Amino acid sequence: MKVERKTRHKMMEDKDAVIFDLDGSLVDSMWMWRQIDIEYLGSFGLSMPEDLQTAIAGMSFSETAAYFKENFSLPHTIEQIKECWNRMAWDKYLHEVPLKPGVLEFLNHCRENGIKLGIATSNSRELVENIAKVHRLHEYFSCIMTGCEVERGKPFPDIYLAVAKALEVLPERCLVFEDIPAGIRAGKSAGMQVCAVEDAYSAQDRQEKQRLADYYIEDFRRILY
Repeated sequence: MKVERKTRHKMMEDKDAVIFDLDGSLVDSMWMWRQIDIEYLGSFGLSMPEDLQTAIAGMSFSETAAYFKENFSLPHTIEQIKECWNRMAWDKYLHEVPLKPGVLEFLNHCRENGIKLGIATSNSRELVENIAKVHRLHEYFSCIMTGCEVERGKPFPDIYLAVAKALEVLPERCLVFEDIPAGIRAGKSAGMQVCAVEDAYSAQDRQEKQRLADYYIEDFRRILY
């Protein structure tokens, strides 16, 4: 459901923690990963398959690198693939990727009301730490975890359960913000309520996101005002 005035307070009721996916939910960055895939495969004379983004949705950084190596028969090792992606992504994160609209206002609201904050991302540790520095996210988040630190990536619930454990909060008292169906499934499988976030990258999945999630927002300011 979309977050209307009567449901905004209900969304935050009985919640001790809020856990964010990073790309597409907390920062507006999903667009750039498609471009990186095109450029990276192009460096080997390969075209990006149209279904690639769907195939790798929710995978951890390491799982995605392994998928690329196996499916495109790349000469790079998995570690070399990841290092290349980190280099390609960092300049874009530094100069071209803002926080999603209303995020800072919402983070301040959570902090002022004693709600714990965590990040559960499929991105690499190196990039996440750099993004956190750029946007001063460590001021808000007491736990930042990557998919490479748990056994299985999204849509499995591993990372959300791990973040809830680190925050010392029961899963049922956590609210998750996610932008793709695989992530929404991960949060729901963890026993958490999930709010889907509007993102141009996943516009074609809007109806599925609304069906899977408990709530749906276009802007974090919709929760506060």
